[in-house]
Amino acid sequence: MAFAIKAEIADPMAETFTFTAQKTMYDGKNIAAGDTIFLFASENEGGNGLVARGIVLSAAAIARQSDIERQTPRVSIQVRRTALARRPLGRNELRHLTDWQDGRPGTELNFKLYRQATNKIVGISESAAAFLKGFF
Repeated sequence: MAFAIKAEIADPMAETFTFTAQKTMYDGKNIAAGDTIFLFASENEGGNGLVARGIVLSAAAIARQSDIERQTPRVSIQVRRTALARRPLGRNELRHLTDWQDGRPGTELNFKLYRQATNKIVGISESAAAFLKGFF
């Protein structure tokens, strides 16, 4: 399974990235070392969407706090960049894809990354990963 992360990315040209205690959704908590991950610079943090592809070097689940009833699983990961995006893909390019049942990879990405404004790690389908590979 491939993954995508939407987070603050100050320097997309960096060779490695560290993301600490990131919220996970849509099987994002299953991320592990060796997985492919697509990095989206969060527009909420001044980014422009898809910036890079990488390989997860390490992944560690964050322990849940016993005094909080409902918690979203969180994971810390380290990523090595393997490619830079050559074409833009972000909220503006995906905004029109809102038929959540159409099965299109762009719609899946819009739903998982932009339906809620929060930064997060998400699991993506093989078709969404193949679609994203076309941007490199």
